[in-house]
Amino acid sequence: MATIISTYQGNLRTEAEHIQSQKRIITDAPVDNNGKGEAFSPTDLVCAALCSCMMTIMGITANKEGITIKGLSAETAKTMQSSPRKISKIEISFYWPNPEGSEEQLDKLKNAALTCPVALSLDPSIEQTVYFKF
Repeated sequence: MATIISTYQGNLRTEAEHIQSQKRIITDAPVDNNGKGEAFSPTDLVCAALCSCMMTIMGITANKEGITIKGLSAETAKTMQSSPRKISKIEISFYWPNPEGSEEQLDKLKNAALTCPVALSLDPSIEQTVYFKF
């Protein structure tokens, strides 16, 4: 059974609907690839998925460790290569102004992020650089 149904809206725009929640995501081609850039591009979503997955797995690990990661935030940057056009690098910087837990627990959170399902699913040729600022 489908989890997501996607439709092409025209003008390089798509809409994806998550069946269970009925939430929708719009994508646009980026300006540098003939689009309007009025929404996330598909490659932006790949980068956002990596960051979200890392945060989610860190949250699961934090729950198991009896700590909270409230206040954790991240910035994500994407580098594209031109031939073939694809993501060549994703950089994520995590910021946590008031980290909770021991050094051992923080190391577990970092490892959880680096081994999240999306990180392990991406092509190894995509450089993943992650900074933990806590």
